[in-house]
Amino acid sequence: MSLKRSRLEPARTPDHPNGSSSHGYEFMAPLDGTGHLASSEWPTQKGACTVHRFWAGATDEHGALIHRRNGSWAFSYAPSEDDDEPIFKFDRHRFVIGEYVTITEHDGVARPFGVAEVAPAIRRA
Repeated sequence: MSLKRSRLEPARTPDHPNGSSSHGYEFMAPLDGTGHLASSEWPTQKGACTVHRFWAGATDEHGALIHRRNGSWAFSYAPSEDDDEPIFKFDRHRFVIGEYVTITEHDGVARPFGVAEVAPAIRRA
């Protein structure tokens, strides 16, 4: 298992008919050899499991990938659950280029994102 940096960009939708490299998420998470989240590794690496939300025309947001007690995953930008962005069946997805994941964003809308990049994480001191 190793920590990876994954980049998610909007899938083709009416809002982004050609996708968009100016909108999305980059997050760090432990992945197994098949590209699935290694939830057993998350407790020891959770401090490195960060997320960066970038959205053209909006302020960038930085937070954490959290694993909730009920087994679900979310991106969180503040200590409360008010801003959490739940991720549909995150643990069942493979994080390999070309796969898709659905994120329920701040506005409550579930949007599809494609995996645009997966690379070894570079830890900053």
